[in-house]
Amino acid sequence: MKFDYYKYEGTGNDFIMIDNRNKLFDTSNVELIRSLCDRESGIGADGFITIENEEGYDFKMVYFNSDGNESTMCGNGGRCIIHMAHTIGITEIDTKFIAIDGAHEGVFSNDSTRLKMMNVTGVRQHQSDFILDTGSPHYVVFKDDIDQLDLVEEGRAIRYNEEFKSEGINVNFVSKQDGFIKVRTYERGVEDETLSCGTGCVASAISASIESGRAGNGFLIQTKGGQLSVSFNDDGNSNYSNVWLEGPVIIDHQGTFNDNL
Repeated sequence: MKFDYYKYEGTGNDFIMIDNRNKLFDTSNVELIRSLCDRESGIGADGFITIENEEGYDFKMVYFNSDGNESTMCGNGGRCIIHMAHTIGITEIDTKFIAIDGAHEGVFSNDSTRLKMMNVTGVRQHQSDFILDTGSPHYVVFKDDIDQLDLVEEGRAIRYNEEFKSEGINVNFVSKQDGFIKVRTYERGVEDETLSCGTGCVASAISASIESGRAGNGFLIQTKGGQLSVSFNDDGNSNYSNVWLEGPVIIDHQGTFNDNL
């Protein structure tokens, strides 16, 4: 069977996305999703996302890592799905959808699409590093210079250590700049550096707020794939609410694929 897809990009994070409200695509086909995401033999992407029906919401987002397995929330994918829902006529500007971590709000814009993330609590410190869940689990490390970092080697060492190797964890390396922070991310499931990670940028912004002792509630973030902004409310007791992730989204192309790959 042939399926129409959209290839989306959010600050370098790219996704194959389909409208699966008719439930014709078999989301349990791990090998097919992995093949589609393969950059050498398939379409190539960091992840695969389906739009499905869910009562009480505009739609449901289901996200799969490039290894073919369903995974936790993807922030940039969430921004892309807001754009796609508008493009295919499900929504107009504002939307409310549900994902694996709960309900989300979104605001479509051709210039900068906004996604409301889950509230964040329970931030843990490990020496000078931070561990927190922003819809996906993240480990945040601060370094003076991350440009020359062997990110895959250092990220993999943390992702596969005894504490995290069974479930995996995403690892973010952050350097503070004048007026913004710079972030590079090693993503589990991809098992490599991605050009941008939305939930990782949220984790990095909250960690930077704690690490710097800054009471401010927003950060500009530079990733290899582009610039994002994160804003949030901090109640002073490590509870972060009204968390928004914002940045550009583009449609790379549209096409079709066959499910007998």
